[in-house]
Order: sequence, then structure tokens, then C-alpha cells
Amino acid sequence: MAEERVSHWDEVYGEKDDTQLSWHQDDPSTSIELCDVAGVDSDSSVIDIGGGTSRFAERLIKRGLADISVLDVSEAALDRSRRQLGPVSEQIQWIAADVTKWRPERCYDIWHDRAVFHFLVDAHERMAYRDRLYRCLQPGSHAIIATFALDGPKKCSGLPVVRYDPERLNEVLGDRFTLVADRREKHSTPWGSTQSFQFSLLRMGQ
Repeated sequence: MAEERVSHWDEVYGEKDDTQLSWHQDDPSTSIELCDVAGVDSDSSVIDIGGGTSRFAERLIKRGLADISVLDVSEAALDRSRRQLGPVSEQIQWIAADVTKWRPERCYDIWHDRAVFHFLVDAHERMAYRDRLYRCLQPGSHAIIATFALDGPKKCSGLPVVRYDPERLNEVLGDRFTLVADRREKHSTPWGSTQSFQFSLLRMGQ
């Protein structure tokens, strides 16, 4: 499964530019808003799970953050993002790994994931994801996780997904999290169609 995932996403990012990726957005405003709700400041540490060619890390740098990591299963996506950012990319730690197999070496204040978790249709992979999430956050830290909403697409990039509302997502991630805030977003794809997302901000407890 992990090898197939790497191959799939390397192929996607190798063949398509950002204007051909349905999930791409130039302005990750909802994610940034929830960072503000969580109290993110220039001293905060953030990891972007499945960052791909997202503009999220770039926005954080512009806000003065210096401790930013981007993880993605596709080395091709990370290579493209580094090229797009230019010299600024040297301020980011880039991690090529499948989050369900990854071995974290540290903790973060914010775990950000826009559109990775909903691809985990296998319960064992969801539990592996949750294990990494627990390892990376301490009490008082936050997770921002965005998935397709209940009225969102059933597939993305040809792959099946699991759709969530905030309450169901909180239930799957476990009672160590408290739902702090949630947002609905009608994401406009580069070609003008819309996709329903839900964004959940969750706080790690004891």
C-alpha cells in the first residue's frame, strides 16, 4: 500500500502542474484563520502533513515563523515546492515519508493536514496516523485537520476517500482531543467546480 501511494502521488505531481490539481489553492485562508484561533505566533512550531505544493508553509514564513516542517509522501511534490519557493525553502525542514509509516523525532505546536486523512480508508492506517499524531503533540498543542465534508466528493485523484463532519473526526481521533472550532469551506477548484471541506481545530489534552 505504501509503495503504491508513493508511486501514485509521484506520478500525479510529475505529470500535472498546480492548475491541474483539484485541491490546489493559492490562499490557504481557512488554515491560517484556525492557526490564529490556536494562538500561533512567531515562536510556534508547525508541521504540514501532505504539504505537497501547498502555499501554507510560505504563508507561515511571511508571518514570521521559523520552525516549519513539510511532510509529503511524494518527493516529486517536495522538489517542486522547493523550486517554487526558491531560497526561502532553506528555512523549511522537508520530510519525504508516508505519514502512516513515519517515525517522528520531535513534537510540534501545530499539526496541519489539509486533505490527507480522508484518503485513509483502511482502519489500520487511520490508527497508524493517530499514533503519529499522538507522538507529535503534547498537552495544549493543536491539530488542524481538513477533510472532505459529508456532502463532499467520494473520490479524489481517482482514489476513494472517507468523508467526515467535525464530530465524527473527533471521535475517530480519540478522546484525548477536544474540538475547539470548525469551519466549512466551499473550495473552488482551478477549473471552477466546488468541493465541500470541513476544517476541525482540535486541542490535545492529557
